[in-house]
Amino acid sequence: MSKDIKIKKGLDIKLIGEAEKTIENAIISNSYAIRPEDFHSIIPKLVAKEGTRVKAGETLFYNKDNENMKFVSPVSGEITEVLRGPRRRIDAIKITADKEQTYLDHGVFDLNSDAEKIKAHLLASGCWAFIKQRPYDVIAAADVTPKAIFISGYASAPLAADLDFTLAGKEAELQAAVTALSKLTTGSVHISVGDKSNSPLANLEHATTHKVSGPHPSGNVGTLINKVDPINKGETVWTVNAQDLVIIGELLLTGKFNAERIIALAGSSVQKPRYFKTLLGAEIATMVYDKGVERDSNARFISGNVLSGKQVQADEHLDYYSNVLTVIPEGDDYEFFGWNKPIFNKVSTSRALTFSWLNPKKKFDLNTNTNGEHRAFVTTGTYEEVFPLDIYPMQILKACMYKDLDEMEALGMYEVAPEDFALTEFVCVSKQPHQKIIREGLDLMLKEIG
Repeated sequence: MSKDIKIKKGLDIKLIGEAEKTIENAIISNSYAIRPEDFHSIIPKLVAKEGTRVKAGETLFYNKDNENMKFVSPVSGEITEVLRGPRRRIDAIKITADKEQTYLDHGVFDLNSDAEKIKAHLLASGCWAFIKQRPYDVIAAADVTPKAIFISGYASAPLAADLDFTLAGKEAELQAAVTALSKLTTGSVHISVGDKSNSPLANLEHATTHKVSGPHPSGNVGTLINKVDPINKGETVWTVNAQDLVIIGELLLTGKFNAERIIALAGSSVQKPRYFKTLLGAEIATMVYDKGVERDSNARFISGNVLSGKQVQADEHLDYYSNVLTVIPEGDDYEFFGWNKPIFNKVSTSRALTFSWLNPKKKFDLNTNTNGEHRAFVTTGTYEEVFPLDIYPMQILKACMYKDLDEMEALGMYEVAPEDFALTEFVCVSKQPHQKIIREGLDLMLKEIG
């Protein structure tokens, strides 16, 4: 069954540097790293110490609040370093990989099993880390049954990986994962695909398909939730990234935790934007310097898309969830009286002094410059132009800033995540850090209410 969702509010930011649809094997990484900070709100309890040898899929640490929730190694090898921060917080676990990989065998799973067996299997195998929940945008609580599960199979963000391309040929794994997940909810598994795409996610059994169209953020899972089944107080929904379904499905079908990830290396600072096949936690340098980015270039590396990704260094490792690595020029130059000149090379929702609207198909070479400085909120109405959710964006941001839990709850905080406010942050003339404000508001609600 297919249902159409058409988004009118939003903004497509067309950038130079889209990844060419060719896949290469990344240079094999010498070391891999798992960072507990990727799993927001999880307190890790280390199982594997320095010097321990592990197989791919073997437990590295578990969740202090639920010992059944395991987090596993993406490769086989030796744990060579456990990096710690203040108060002995675990910042990263580094594994030096074996040349020949060995896998922990979790066994082929019977997809006719009941919900409790499926849940126990996903928790023990490390695949539960791919299931997030709303409210709070954290890893799902295993003792809660969601009213629905949402999967976005359409990426509308600037330079995002083309999911139709990266998921091609993985129909069996996708179906296995969706079949298992469908037994964990009292409602439906909702999947969005592009209205003109030929997605491997379309027409899967045990799922409802929604064809989406319109500008970004039409591809955000938050938009799908808001348009299909908004969250009220006391309700929970789960979300899963489309590529993570492949890892879950392969584990169910083969018993092997295969942490393979297809990454789009994109951006105007990349000489040859393309796709790489690598593993979770691999060294970023194994991709960016192979016909990629000049070593002495003044570029910023972003794990994720340019709107909601996080800044990383070339000598760091891939995070657990991103499927795109974006490289754009660092914005450390400033135009004298730039605010008082006609602008042709920047994206804007306003037509005042900005003439990019004259060529709607033009692609831009943007840098990281904010083109302004932080100041108090200015009421302009621009947030509402790019925000398709049935929520008042400025009001909910202000409620987060003055920590009014009742108002946050009344305004719809239960169904949002930081990425839903990436566009409002982009167009904000006040240069307020919207995503940071929302994240802190969600953390406060989780602590006080959740």
